[in-house]
Amino acid sequence: MLFLNYTPELSNIDLEIYKYVATHIDQVVYMRIRDLAKSTHSSTASVLRFCKKFDCEGFSEFKIKLQLYKESLTEEHPIHAVDESAFINFINRTSETNFQEKLRAAAELLSEKELVIFTGSGSSNIIAEYGVLYFSSIFSMAFRIEDPANHPIDFFSKSLAEKVCVIALSVSGETKDIVNYLNQFLANRSTIISITNSSNSTIAKLSDINLAYYISTEKNGDAALTSQVPALYTIEYLAKEVRKIK
Repeated sequence: MLFLNYTPELSNIDLEIYKYVATHIDQVVYMRIRDLAKSTHSSTASVLRFCKKFDCEGFSEFKIKLQLYKESLTEEHPIHAVDESAFINFINRTSETNFQEKLRAAAELLSEKELVIFTGSGSSNIIAEYGVLYFSSIFSMAFRIEDPANHPIDFFSKSLAEKVCVIALSVSGETKDIVNYLNQFLANRSTIISITNSSNSTIAKLSDINLAYYISTEKNGDAALTSQVPALYTIEYLAKEVRKIK
């Protein structure tokens, strides 16, 4: 939200100020606090409280951050060509002993479970949906949790939770909603397999087994452009290993 990477809790007055700021950025960066208060039919005290919710001590700091945010919107972000060598390097790494051992161990764990739950956020959520379709020919029950924040696992009994394997997908391995969701499964002794870009991440460390693919990350502003090809490849590879066992 604006220059924050999260959404603060906003009151109705805050929302009115936010809407004005978001649609009048060019003007707000040059306004005085009382001008903004007048334009939003609020008070200077309300504007100050709004600024603090955006991690600013005052209106001056807010305007500085807003100006930097405004400039970032107009920056040109070059789109890099597809780097085939990154995919080739990843595929080569999948034949290495360490990856093969982890893959086989993950397949063994999955073969013992009755239910597979895929979860992810953003583009990883789409890969999770594909994972369900791909695994459905192996498991009688495989489904995706599209919105982990609003799907607590209270309906799982302890005995059922122990028969569940969660496959968590996240490029960064730090997606807050996924982390919170996995903690619920941990408390119920479910098995967790994660597919992330790095093994040095929170989601990876919460997992029984982590399959990391290590490719360069890429962004265009706030939009994530890191390739999901390695995650897709890993899911298919893992499914085929499970099928061998089953």
